[in-house]
Amino acid sequence: MSEIDFKQALADAGIPTTKAKLRQAWEAEVAAQGSKLSNSSGWSPFWRVITALVTTPVLWLIEFIADTVLPNFFVKTAKGAWLDMLAWAVNVTRKASTKAEGVLLFTRVSSAGVLEVPAGTRVQSVSINGNVYELLTTAMGSFADGEFQVKVPARAKEAGSGFNLAPGYYSILPEPVPGVILAVNADNWLSQPGADIELDDDLRLRVRNQFSAVNQWHTDAVYRAMIAVFPGVQADGVYFEHNAPRGPGSANAYLLFEADTPAASYLAQINDYIRDSGNHGHGDDLLVFEMPATHHTVKVRIWPKAELGAERHPALKADIELYIRAAFRESTDSDFKPAPTLTHPQSRFSFSRLGEELHQQFPGIDSLDFDNTDIVSELTIPRLAGVEVSLNA
Repeated sequence: MSEIDFKQALADAGIPTTKAKLRQAWEAEVAAQGSKLSNSSGWSPFWRVITALVTTPVLWLIEFIADTVLPNFFVKTAKGAWLDMLAWAVNVTRKASTKAEGVLLFTRVSSAGVLEVPAGTRVQSVSINGNVYELLTTAMGSFADGEFQVKVPARAKEAGSGFNLAPGYYSILPEPVPGVILAVNADNWLSQPGADIELDDDLRLRVRNQFSAVNQWHTDAVYRAMIAVFPGVQADGVYFEHNAPRGPGSANAYLLFEADTPAASYLAQINDYIRDSGNHGHGDDLLVFEMPATHHTVKVRIWPKAELGAERHPALKADIELYIRAAFRESTDSDFKPAPTLTHPQSRFSFSRLGEELHQQFPGIDSLDFDNTDIVSELTIPRLAGVEVSLNA
């Protein structure tokens, strides 16, 4: 329901909800009580007092009931702390924010001798729509004699899902480390996804799912509730395969992550929770996997508007590439407003819609043309093998 629906519900119950209707109600009540007052002018001292002392506070109360109290009685419309209380009633708690953790790959100039990378070394991402994300190493890294590369554990500077960037995004050393020429987040760098504090809509999904999960049998809803507790996993990002992939009683759960897929160790934690900690049903055989990916190279030609100016072409080209990468979940959708339509399993990814969104996001585009056709996915998620943006002046 919307706010107007709740106000209409009050009106349908015979409760006056506007100043004019409240005055009519007061006048009727005054007449019913035998009052002889005949001055009903808006300048009447009597009605000015009634408005100041009664009508205005009643309107405040009606607004509070219609806009706050009634909407927050229902999971569909509740917000904030009110939704937290409704979630608590079904044993669901809002997930807190977490910091992304993983490893960075450092490369040095020469393999001779021993070289140390200090703890607290900062590595930044390229700018994504004005946002720069930063990781800090959490331990000292040490190159042994003869080693060109070393992996060093790192943690995000702040909590949030925006730090779960795809491989290659973290590549800038704002403070150079002597002897080191490159620091980058390589494939499978993420061991613990970062997460924002759970949004109302995401919490609402888990609360709705809980109504289906409260039973004695391990249904999809029960497993979805258990898996969605983990940071970085959304309730609507759990997909099940039921065709007994390992024989009777077996099923697979595929998890869709917003950006880079966490390392195998993170999926091992989830599987351990379900399979080895006594949380699966009798005779059940459920395994959790990352969502399989299909890889695509996106090619698009752009014709900028003449008034844009050649000096702004490189920035436009870079921004378009980042926007396309965001659509393929290489960065969080919060980096662009409005956000691009994301790729999804079991759906069609429309390049005509992506083109429309690029026009809306970047007014400097006069025309564009994709080489790609729509991607139709089964139980897979489209990922990028590469993006090629060419500008035709």
